[in-house]
Amino acid sequence: MSPSSLSLIRQYFSENTLSNYYYINHVQSVANFALDICQRHPELQADSWLVEESAWLHDIGICRVNAPDIGCTGNQPYICHGILGAQIVMNELHQPKIARICETHVGVGITIHDIEQQNFPLPKRDMIPLSIEEQIVCYADKFFSKSEKNLTTPKTVEEIQQKLLKFGNEKMAIFQHWIEIFGVPSL
Repeated sequence: MSPSSLSLIRQYFSENTLSNYYYINHVQSVANFALDICQRHPELQADSWLVEESAWLHDIGICRVNAPDIGCTGNQPYICHGILGAQIVMNELHQPKIARICETHVGVGITIHDIEQQNFPLPKRDMIPLSIEEQIVCYADKFFSKSEKNLTTPKTVEEIQQKLLKFGNEKMAIFQHWIEIFGVPSL
């Protein structure tokens, strides 16, 4: 992780706080798996630097959401953490590719249809991971939740599929495609 990313994390997540504990453990797990994907699949030609930086910063927007269980006391709904993170990264680091990964990592991507159908308080635009780096970080993130028991232990494919099934077969198909390309983390 670069010094500027570390500085940004420290700016938004004070040491020895609940939010820092959840944030650091989660993003480190995501970064480790995302980099593992890059190393195991050189044929993908993913930019490992971009994957690592983005994995460490993909959830920076949680500092502005209302999620007291993980120490976040902002006033925005959790679904907004991707776009909030993108704003932080653009304002602080001026890194559009990292900002885009922040924006597109939620679920397996959010479409305009999802936003309208579920009345999400999000800009009406597709936020779908397109680049290989966007897809790797989004996929790696699905395996690690921000709950006490799952911070560093990956979820099973079945657990992720059960959650995604609620959002339709299209979301399941995206995840299944990523399994075939990227593989699953070692337990």
